[in-house]
Amino acid sequence: MRPLVHGATYFARLHEELTALQAGDRVWFTDWRGDADERLLADGPSIGEVLAGLAGEGVEVRGLVWRSHGERVSAPISGRSNELLSRQVNDAGGEVLLDQRVRVFGSHHQKLFVIRRRHNPSLDVAFVGGIDLSHSRRDDADHAGDPQAVSMDSRYGKRPPWHDAALELRGPVVADVLAVFAERWNDPHPLDRHTPYRMLLQRLARMPRHPEPLPATAPPPPPAGPHSVQLLRTYGVRRPPFPFAPVGERSIARAYTKAFAHARSLIYVEDQYLWSKEVAAGIAEALDRNPDLKVIAVVPRYPDADGPLAGPAARIGQLHAISMLRRVAPNRVGVFDLENRAGTPIYVHAKICIIDDTWFTCGSDNFNRRSWTNDSELTCAVLDTTVDNREASGTDNSRDTFRPLAHELRLQLWAEHLGLEQNDPQLVDPAAGLKLWNTTADALDRWHEAGRRSTRPAGHARHHTPEPVSARQRLWADPMSRLLMDPDGRPRRLRGTTQF
Repeated sequence: MRPLVHGATYFARLHEELTALQAGDRVWFTDWRGDADERLLADGPSIGEVLAGLAGEGVEVRGLVWRSHGERVSAPISGRSNELLSRQVNDAGGEVLLDQRVRVFGSHHQKLFVIRRRHNPSLDVAFVGGIDLSHSRRDDADHAGDPQAVSMDSRYGKRPPWHDAALELRGPVVADVLAVFAERWNDPHPLDRHTPYRMLLQRLARMPRHPEPLPATAPPPPPAGPHSVQLLRTYGVRRPPFPFAPVGERSIARAYTKAFAHARSLIYVEDQYLWSKEVAAGIAEALDRNPDLKVIAVVPRYPDADGPLAGPAARIGQLHAISMLRRVAPNRVGVFDLENRAGTPIYVHAKICIIDDTWFTCGSDNFNRRSWTNDSELTCAVLDTTVDNREASGTDNSRDTFRPLAHELRLQLWAEHLGLEQNDPQLVDPAAGLKLWNTTADALDRWHEAGRRSTRPAGHARHHTPEPVSARQRLWADPMSRLLMDPDGRPRRLRGTTQF
């Protein structure tokens, strides 16, 4: 298990693994959005060129990408990105399909890659996370943005800075990730969901209504490390049902509910949204139960589309969630956003949660009701099973400090966001973290208020203050948020509750 922070890091590893493949090897992937021309390296090939080249050289390439609701035959290039990626790979001999087997207003949001070697299973690898194969994702710790950028709210600039993360997995869990892909691939229902409009689009895109059968599966790779990885998923209740989740699946939500209840000192979240009372309720209960617990959340400063209609509907769920947490523990909750050295806001797309430096998650799900109940999602929960050498020897030698992977990941993230070295002793104690975040954000906020005339303070963190939603806007923003932007995909008997 290895965390890969930033899209540039992930794309470089993906390029390294893919370009080492030979005929007979296999590649399977799923994605929410893929841009065929997105470069894996600054001066390297695009993802479409790499996958098409592999397919042409005898590597088995199969993929499932979401057929988004907004895509039309006459749409501009940006609206047909998934279709164009599929065509490029399929024309070279691969099989990348547009998959619309979702709930109404739902999406396939899983992002995974499985790479299996024909002659050496110990080299098999999987990648799971929140990074799409698309524009804007190839950014790094400097956060200058991806030159191949998506169009967003103008306050993010022409090259929006982008913070993201994924995981590299080896060992038997690779077969588990492949099983997730196989279940979706083998769903017997048509890819276009029977609607005449979708059937027309599928035909015009030269896509079949059913995938070709998968080959026989190989045995799992051998054990490869000390980390225990649990795959967590979301599937909404759908008609016709998913054969592998006939009443849906909400193991992501259940895992978080259980983990929040066991939190002792710190819940740290990096998330694109942080919406909905269902998400906030579990954290609020943990804060209420444990007076020593602190919560730190890092979110984008603005929604990606903050227009007069979408903006209030996007902000209102976050306003409700933050208000609920601060009512319970006003001095133990900190919500922050990030900016780069030039003062441009960084769009936080990472989906990470770290609890007590012991347990952490990284995947495709956001902290909102949609991700926990409605869309297809895949997240990894990780525990480090490395033996603590201090306990084994009966000593507490500071030179032999045990640092679980969750702790190391938190140090890496906090060092970047707070402008410190990763070995800075200020970062070690998670319980003291909120004070450190507040101090850093206070300094940067005061610098901006003073006109930015002095030397800029270290760090990227600022206090997050969402723009309010007026009483008049709430009349339509609230129902729009609940019904369209953050729908509930649970069985009817669970809706309106905080149960999953």
